Amino acid sequence: MNDLAHPYYPVNARINDYAPNETSVLGLLFTASVGTTALLGATFMLSSWLWPNLKKADRIAVLWFILSGTVHCFFEGYFMINHARMASGQGFFAQLWKEYALSDSRYMTADTLVLCMETITVLLWGPLCFVVAYSILSSHSLRHPLQIIVCMAHLYGDALYYATSLYDDYVHGRPYCRPEPVYFWVYYFLMNFIWIVVPFFYLYQSMKTISHAMNKIGSDSLSRKSK
Repeated sequence: MNDLAHPYYPVNARINDYAPNETSVLGLLFTASVGTTALLGATFMLSSWLWPNLKKADRIAVLWFILSGTVHCFFEGYFMINHARMASGQGFFAQLWKEYALSDSRYMTADTLVLCMETITVLLWGPLCFVVAYSILSSHSLRHPLQIIVCMAHLYGDALYYATSLYDDYVHGRPYCRPEPVYFWVYYFLMNFIWIVVPFFYLYQSMKTISHAMNKIGSDSLSRKSK
């Protein structure tokens, strides 16, 4: 197929060996939903069995960080490894990426920023999500410092991702997203905005917890000095 015969924007983007997906969008979404449900269900049951006294809020946090770590290490890891031949792939992850790339064609052109950002995410932030999940389960003292690091990484990465794409669109007139609203508002905006809202909540939680702990230490120290 001609390198320019593809559905992505900009229309002159050079995407080598593009092949349309063989699976329908509904089929891809159904499989992804089943896989996500199975992952979260298995995590919930295992954590309930091994850590029955875990607080509900902490159990939800474990589900979030396990989900994030899995997405980063496996889904984004697939992109990191296969970015050069993504456009022609018909595997499940390849087809998901081709569908998502209708909102950001940089994933089909192995854009330098996207490739570097995803590589860092796969090698650092994905594994750290699993470490944070374990630190919650084990009530480890490093839970909140590590949680702050990974949440800040998510917030910084998403901000950079949004900024570079929108800057190229509005300043250089180089859109990466198709004009249909579903691709911008659902694929591009909403699916990434989740990794701003949730990490911001856990960032606030950790900062609040550490602040309270430091205030308590300060109060205890003053109490001992006054005796």
